[in-house]
Amino acid sequence: MITKNLFRALSLLSLILIAGCSSSSTSPSGQGEIRLMLVDSPADYDEVNIVVSKIEVHAAGSGTNSGWITLSDTTATYDLLKLTNGANSIIGDRMLPVGKYTQIRLSIGTGSNVVIDGASYALDVSSATGLKLNHNFDIEEGKLYLLTLDFDAARSIKPTNDDHYRLHPVIRVVANVVSGSIFGIISPASVRAAITTTIGDVDTVSTVSNITNGSFKLVALPEGIYDVTIEPEDDGYLSTTIMSIQVVAQQDADLGTVTLTEKP
Repeated sequence: MITKNLFRALSLLSLILIAGCSSSSTSPSGQGEIRLMLVDSPADYDEVNIVVSKIEVHAAGSGTNSGWITLSDTTATYDLLKLTNGANSIIGDRMLPVGKYTQIRLSIGTGSNVVIDGASYALDVSSATGLKLNHNFDIEEGKLYLLTLDFDAARSIKPTNDDHYRLHPVIRVVANVVSGSIFGIISPASVRAAITTTIGDVDTVSTVSNITNGSFKLVALPEGIYDVTIEPEDDGYLSTTIMSIQVVAQQDADLGTVTLTEKP
């Protein structure tokens, strides 16, 4: 009797384990996953706080006012200046029906602000409400599609008058599957440096080295060849340009330690 009961218990446990494994290892039929990550280029502010109230994507072939699928409707505030040198924040993640999509829409809400010398100033976001970003992509069954939104805070915020600021978002949308990064270390670390490169003829990507350890990272760079300019903030050091750096999709190009030269 003990043997028979033990056998039944083991059989039941096996069925439970099999069922558990099956449900966790398979994704819904006819769906794939999208994940949006937010990054930023540095700007001359203490903080740049952007309130995002809703994120949607648009299915190809749908009308202008239809075909929008919500990725997130949870209001969240992001300090863009914390999302530099490889840091990012996931702002949307969900399963989508397999198919083609053409746009991403961000609803940016009131409460967005900039902080300068410890004082907070409201951002006028009237021109950014319901911001549409054109980007064609495919969702494939059982696959994860990673997408980076590179928010350029310095170019996006426009001072008006009387300490007023307006948001005109400048955002690059880059699929992770076709992009890579460039990283390295500036020496001496105490010499804070601006690191820039250009995508094509006009699209500048920049960051600032970490003043503690000298590290830097330029992210969401489409596969290709890049020249990187390093401009120290300390006038006692010379700027330098590193030529012809090859960026391979889904890989990091390591520049190692870049030692700056003191001016004679």
